[in-house]
Amino acid sequence: MSTVDTWPAGFLVGHWTDAEAGTGCTVVLPPEGTLGGVDIRGGGASTRETELLSPEAPLAHVTGLLLTGGSAFGLNAAAGVVRWCEEKGRGYDVGIARIPIVPAAVIFDLGVSGNLRRPEADDAYRACCDAQAQPPSMGSVGAGTGATVGKLLGVNGRCKGGFGVASARTIGGARVAVLAVVNAFGDILDESGQVLAGAWSPDDGFVDARRAGIEVAPDHPRLGEHTTLCAVLTDAQLTKPEAVQVSRMVSAGFGRVVAPVHTPLDGDVVFTLASGTVRSSAFTVGVVGARLVEEAIRSSIRSAVAVRGVMTAAERRSKTAS
Repeated sequence: MSTVDTWPAGFLVGHWTDAEAGTGCTVVLPPEGTLGGVDIRGGGASTRETELLSPEAPLAHVTGLLLTGGSAFGLNAAAGVVRWCEEKGRGYDVGIARIPIVPAAVIFDLGVSGNLRRPEADDAYRACCDAQAQPPSMGSVGAGTGATVGKLLGVNGRCKGGFGVASARTIGGARVAVLAVVNAFGDILDESGQVLAGAWSPDDGFVDARRAGIEVAPDHPRLGEHTTLCAVLTDAQLTKPEAVQVSRMVSAGFGRVVAPVHTPLDGDVVFTLASGTVRSSAFTVGVVGARLVEEAIRSSIRSAVAVRGVMTAAERRSKTAS
């Protein structure tokens, strides 16, 4: 569970949510001087400015981060974060201006929203204005508003995904928080390895995609429609390559809770933002982050509510029992 005591100081998170339309976005505003790294897995990622986070890129600092619905259209919302940061005088100083560096990644939620609405720049700007230095709300909010999981059997068998949060303190005192936007093609597993939310059949309940995915061809899967996004926020002192390594370790943590994971149909992305105020090792932050991502992903499912007719896992389970 995420608490104020375990929340890394100076990191602000804000949501913009349109539950009626079934979409939203989430903004992270880190302390000035925060550096970033990224790890991208699966075959369908849709991102902005992630190359700046590679170890080879000379620019290290991140001004803001956007996680959003709306598929590739949603990347336009990053302009609102840029505008907010410019107004606050935040960004990379090039003498004649301070240029906000705002990486972004999207999920495909058009199948829930019906493409009636996509997050725009003004929406992301509102999320910046509402950002708070504490754990954000979870469930069908922000970038997780239109998220779904368990799509082996198509849209009629999917469950509601969402937005999850978890945080903890390491033995050395560094704080680590994980935000997860869960829109995976695969099932979500509980602590015992059983299906918590996934592909649902009226006759069989949750079919367990680890088995059924071998026996049954996925029902109309399309590239890029499925994604789990994650942001690791920490006050640990990391180098840029270490932030990339932490992202990779946390990506590996997906494998303990999402099945199947990192498929050609998924666009999984993990960002790591490190403000550098507490001495800690990348190993420790990565191990803690990989554990927290499990908790955050499960929390997104357990906190979700139905949106635009997409039932939660609990509602699916209740329907099966009756």
